[in-house]
Amino acid sequence: MISKHVTAHSFYHTCRYIEKKPGAELLLTEGVRTYDIRLMAEDFLRQQQLRPSKKQACLHAILSFYPGEKPSDEKIKQIITEYLKELGIVNTQYAVTKHTDKAHLHLHIVANMVNNEGNAIKDGWLGLKGKKIAQSLTQKYELKPAIEKDLKLTHLERLSEYEACKYKIYIAIKEQLTKVKTLKDLEDRLKIHGIETCYKYKGKSDEIQGVSFRLDGFSYKGSEVDRRFSFIGLELAISQSQKQEVRIREVQTDQSLVNNKDPLSKRQTDPAKLNRHPVKDTFKETNMPIGHHNNTLLEKLTEQEQQESVARELTEEVKQKRKRKFSD
Repeated sequence: MISKHVTAHSFYHTCRYIEKKPGAELLLTEGVRTYDIRLMAEDFLRQQQLRPSKKQACLHAILSFYPGEKPSDEKIKQIITEYLKELGIVNTQYAVTKHTDKAHLHLHIVANMVNNEGNAIKDGWLGLKGKKIAQSLTQKYELKPAIEKDLKLTHLERLSEYEACKYKIYIAIKEQLTKVKTLKDLEDRLKIHGIETCYKYKGKSDEIQGVSFRLDGFSYKGSEVDRRFSFIGLELAISQSQKQEVRIREVQTDQSLVNNKDPLSKRQTDPAKLNRHPVKDTFKETNMPIGHHNNTLLEKLTEQEQQESVARELTEEVKQKRKRKFSD
């Protein structure tokens, strides 16, 4: 399951979007009328007026399930309730709609960031918090985690122009990331595809804080294209790719040295020597007849047996002397 927060400026337009989609199904509401979009938006706006200084009072969040995953409505309601509670969006109005117009089931949440008592709900780092909560709920409810985008399940022709451009950038970065050695290399390769790379600097210094990409008039933060494509994430990915390449070269070099220096290895890989008999080869190299070697071996065995026999006799003699000494 994936969590995503979308910038929303109007309760009416957001409510109309989530309710008018083909196949949209309203699952869960709190504090708003559900039978008319305009009345729903009016309820949200009336409560927002309790805190006029809170301009960005409309929260629009999306929870997406893995393609093919279809949890029951009851399970979805439990997930939504826990998701909002963990985010701190409680004691306020909200509406949750289920959409089935894409290959993956997804939910749209509209919530009022002014609560029922007229107090503003904290909205700092909601996007990041939402992602972490979604990961936790995915494990709790044994849902399938989305490790990365599955392009086979993505129909670019069905996406809006904004989303389609983002996927094109994602595809280009993914294809080039293992082929580059620096961010500058990546920037040059993306430029060939018409993608502009922009950096965000810290104050007036040369220290880079973030990266974004622009294509066909649309601009996206690196982490918006994919959570691994932030500035730090890209640097880490390039560094790991380079380290892996170095390790592969080292292994290949070591293997080459072993093959060149190890005589046994060379002998085993030499077709001309595979069928040679080791004993016969030894006798051939020393230019001695086999019988001579047999005689020599017999002499050595006999000599060894004699030495062992003498050793036993000496040991027995020592034992007898000790016995006589103690008996005296």
